[in-house]
Amino acid sequence: MDAISMSRVWREPARLMVFLGVMLIAPSGWALDVPPLTGRVVDLAHVLPADVAAALTRDLEAHEMKTSNQVAVLILPSLEGEPLESFSHRVGTTWKLGQKGTDNGVLLLLALRERKVRIEAGYGLEGTLTDLRSAHIIRQEIVPRFRSGDLPGGIAAGVQAILGTIEGTYKADEVLSGHARSGQEPTAFEYVIIGIIVGTLAGIVLSHGLQGTRALLGSLLAFLVAQFASVVLGLAAAGVTAFLLWLILQANRGRGQGGGWGEGFMTGPGGGFGGSIGGGGGFSGGGGDFGGGGASGDW
Repeated sequence: MDAISMSRVWREPARLMVFLGVMLIAPSGWALDVPPLTGRVVDLAHVLPADVAAALTRDLEAHEMKTSNQVAVLILPSLEGEPLESFSHRVGTTWKLGQKGTDNGVLLLLALRERKVRIEAGYGLEGTLTDLRSAHIIRQEIVPRFRSGDLPGGIAAGVQAILGTIEGTYKADEVLSGHARSGQEPTAFEYVIIGIIVGTLAGIVLSHGLQGTRALLGSLLAFLVAQFASVVLGLAAAGVTAFLLWLILQANRGRGQGGGWGEGFMTGPGGGFGGSIGGGGGFSGGGGDFGGGGASGDW
């Protein structure tokens, strides 16, 4: 298996680790505050002409009326030292883009000083707006226009490609390069194996020494990874993980080990991000959630 394939295989465990890392960081440690959600297009860098911003807003509103998906654009002058991926995830979860239960939100975020761009997809759209397709949109639709100095055109092209991908009218596969085609999504079997490994390790480490919770924690994480293949395989991975953790528990009891691995593991603050922020023009997040899916690029 080549390096590209391996990176795709281990993308989901890495995504879980990033998510856990974000949740363990105290909010007081964040240098950049999440701006208020004042509309579907939040241009804090003032790069969009009024007519372009208005046209984007109309297109995003029409898409939401037709599909219930919520897509928003955030343009920042700078990240002020914040990592792009973690800040993008924080914006998505704070704005709560997408509908509660379906998690069908998307965020297009630009940081001008750092010359970085990211597409953040909610849980419910990760199967359609995949990491590969998001990367293609950034690489083929957004970045070339940015490099030629056409920021408004790149943003508009990116938004239209995102909407077209979700609606099924944008055929990214037809224009993918041969190199990109060589990188395959993980197979169903690989998702199951990764889910079992991640679930077993997490069940051991994150149980705070409470051995009875290992199977629950591990099975949940195993399901979250393996369900990208299918829900049935996700349930199968969860069952195997629970059985493995039960065997570990029995082995520990047989040796008289009452503590268990993972004691002393520190968790983050229990507060959470708070409620959604209402936007101007009647726009606000619908309660959606994000798991770190998407892609990033620079120009």
